[in-house]
Amino acid sequence: MDAHTLELLEFAKVRELLAGYAASSLGKELALQLEPLCDLPTIQEELDLVAEMADAIMVGKPPPFGGLHDVRLLVRRAAIGTMLTAEQLLEVADTLNCTGAMYRYRMRLDERLTKLIDLLGSIEDLGVVAKTITGCIDTRGHLLDSASRELAQVRQKLADLEERVQSEVRRLLRDPKIREILRYPNATVNGDHYVLPVAANHRQKLPGVIHRTSATGETVFIEPASIAQLSAERTLLKSEEDREIRRILRKLSAEVGKVAKPLTHALLVMARLDLITAKARYALDYQMTKPDLNTEGRLWLRSARHPLLEHLFRHGTPTVGAVPSDVALGRTVPNMIQPGERKVVPIDVRLGMGFNLLVITGPNTGGKTAALKTTGLLAVMALCGMHIPAAQGSQVPLFRQILADIGDEQSLEQSLSTFSSHISRIATILQFADEHSLVLLDELGAGTDPTEGAALGRAILDHLVECGCRAMVTTHLGDLKTYAFSKDQVENGAVEFDVQTLQPTYRLRIGQFGMSNALKIARRFKLPKVLLARAHKYLRRRKGRTPELSRLQQLRQEAEKARSEALAARHQAEQERLEYERKKAEIEKEAHQAAALREMRLGLQPNALVYVERFGKTGKVVRLDLRKNTVTVSVGIGQWEVPLEEVFPPERATKSE
Repeated sequence: MDAHTLELLEFAKVRELLAGYAASSLGKELALQLEPLCDLPTIQEELDLVAEMADAIMVGKPPPFGGLHDVRLLVRRAAIGTMLTAEQLLEVADTLNCTGAMYRYRMRLDERLTKLIDLLGSIEDLGVVAKTITGCIDTRGHLLDSASRELAQVRQKLADLEERVQSEVRRLLRDPKIREILRYPNATVNGDHYVLPVAANHRQKLPGVIHRTSATGETVFIEPASIAQLSAERTLLKSEEDREIRRILRKLSAEVGKVAKPLTHALLVMARLDLITAKARYALDYQMTKPDLNTEGRLWLRSARHPLLEHLFRHGTPTVGAVPSDVALGRTVPNMIQPGERKVVPIDVRLGMGFNLLVITGPNTGGKTAALKTTGLLAVMALCGMHIPAAQGSQVPLFRQILADIGDEQSLEQSLSTFSSHISRIATILQFADEHSLVLLDELGAGTDPTEGAALGRAILDHLVECGCRAMVTTHLGDLKTYAFSKDQVENGAVEFDVQTLQPTYRLRIGQFGMSNALKIARRFKLPKVLLARAHKYLRRRKGRTPELSRLQQLRQEAEKARSEALAARHQAEQERLEYERKKAEIEKEAHQAAALREMRLGLQPNALVYVERFGKTGKVVRLDLRKNTVTVSVGIGQWEVPLEEVFPPERATKSE
């Protein structure tokens, strides 16, 4: 996909919004790296997974991502024999527990969510290794005495030795001769050594090791010889403790290394699941729907909304990473808002269904650029396996390239003017555009002499028609408004403008071209009638074909209305057909399940496991009585006779948990 187009469409900001819905750093990383795909089955599978996840979230079954960390590097280190620290092992344990939670989550999913179940099917429950780790290390990262018998023994020796040290310190402090030479009657700790504060002039009276002196030099801190001997023993025991701790950490790291392969695979699956969940949450939050993909070049966006504008209007103030370039370029803010409301006006866009090229005209700040960006951005989102902010039934082709020239750009490095920069970009676009491309051109023919600009614009439009691409082009040039009248694969479009309020409505009308509103606006602002009459006179001289053009526009508008109504009716019929087939499939499935359940019940044998709905527990069959249509089951310490309709396969117990 063309990187410059993605930049113009500000897809990076959509990725940032999507990353905000991810639960882990793994999901955020995938969201920020999201790119459009070119393989239809892969995109379709991703869209289906997002739809299933949205269904799961809506019924209160979101995935349990608690404890998921990016421990890929730690797992690789453990696999090659490196010892992990206690804190690192706890991170791994959290992630191992998450695999167990995901394994059980899969068991609780509705059986209709087949793609999610298949995706999670390869995740193993590695919680046993996590229990091994947490059985040795507490939540603060300290090894427990129960981690090994040797560690418990050496720590008991350390505790006994500590008690002997404390006892010796208390004995020395009670000795009258010792108390006479102390600066104050308390012991203190210097590092791991207990020291007594002895007056400097009495330091020869207490045998021991001087560890430090006071700032004034009047006090020396001496570790008595009897305690120094015990401290030496403690140092040896601490070394033994450290060796045992390292041995335990190496052992636990080796356990992690043993499950490195399934854990690494589980991390990849859970990272993808986190991305899918983020897409689903984003879709639910902004009322998005799953687009229908096709390879026939049909683009039909129904009630499409720009996701960045909607985010901007929802949150009230622009935020970094979520402001469309119309705002950044200082254009009218907010774009596509109804007067007095902060609401994105949805637009309907269609290409490849009766025509391939749409020429959009209308006033400045009327929504032409926003229409291009909405179309391009939603197409990119669909190709990334995302749901789009548009009505149900929207269709997006499998575009191999989306090529855009939008905005006012100057190339200072190449000393190019705005016009030259646009022409350079358009030349690149025309080089790569084909029947599998979507081309978006903003303000075609602008920035130069109107007559030459219109001629150049017509030549460019000719090339777009000939190469068979799907294209949307905006322009202010009046000569290009009539282009669609001579081409079967071209249609006009216009953004509405309310002459009464002098405000754009931001609605896109296919089949119309933008009419000049300058004289109407001038009349409303009380421009002298003499000047208006003269302006109309000049206008008639330059537009002798206005009646014919108006009649052609009316005919094309009527044809477009009929085509839109036919498409809407066909879409409604298709939806009803799909709903009928869905209900039919559900009825057939329920009938099949009922038959299988009845067959299972009739074939029950003694000691067979069954789930008893009345008790909510699993029991064993004692005997079956088909005459009474009952079965006697052993549940707990008793035997019960229950109707045959109240027993189910034991798998029902897992589903009900």
